Amino acid sequence: MARVNEPFEGVIMYRRDYRERDLLVKILTDRRGPLMFFIRGAKRKGFKLASDILPFTYGSYVGILADEGLSYIVSAQETHHLTGIGADLNRNAYATYLLELVDQAFEEGRALGGWYKQVMAALNLINTGRDPQVVVNVLEVQLLNRFGIAPVWDRCVVCGRSDLPLDYSEKMGGMLCLHHFAEDPYRFHLTPKTVAYLRLFATLNLAKVDQVHVDEATKRQLGRTLDKIYDDQLGLRLKSKRFINEMDSWTNRLLTARKNPGTDDEKKPAGS
Repeated sequence: MARVNEPFEGVIMYRRDYRERDLLVKILTDRRGPLMFFIRGAKRKGFKLASDILPFTYGSYVGILADEGLSYIVSAQETHHLTGIGADLNRNAYATYLLELVDQAFEEGRALGGWYKQVMAALNLINTGRDPQVVVNVLEVQLLNRFGIAPVWDRCVVCGRSDLPLDYSEKMGGMLCLHHFAEDPYRFHLTPKTVAYLRLFATLNLAKVDQVHVDEATKRQLGRTLDKIYDDQLGLRLKSKRFINEMDSWTNRLLTARKNPGTDDEKKPAGS
């Protein structure tokens, strides 16, 4: 049963062409989770809602929200653009991945509870220039529960101790303390800093933080750790994540070239 003229808050997740003049727009709504909206005539010149349905736009809408099938937007009350995300390729890539991850984690038509505020807080932090990888890593840790994986981050899964050095074990489903490292020879061998951040991220309310400073070496290990968990235990390989990995590869090659100028020229035969 559709809910007619229902007000809701939402953020545009993505959109795609549908027929010649229409669009399908996926919106993460505060009340009903991700919903697909049919926007008739959205590609016509002068369409009145054109700016309200751009990617990374958020605000207040009124719509017909369907339990099944497509929903419809009646009007946009007040909307804003996450311009910092739209203007920066790196922020855009991580925000796109975050929304794709959320789309995978939540069923259409189901209320999000406190998750909507957490996702919006993450997008706002990315939009204002906070480290997008760190922000997304926080949500990656927390969303594991939504995917049916609930790692124990704060204590040893064998004895419950939290006052000894810890390391993550996929086999055991959480942390092992120093006394039980032998339980898994394939434990991740994480640094104490990485362990500390994983424990912090598991419960961090992004609406109450302004910045989380993580050094580059720890960021790299955090990224590799979460990538491995998502790959091994979920088999989740999203297109937006592949783009981030490719983008990181481009950046690393560029930095290497800048640190070693003339390397390619030196390899060329004289007179070439």
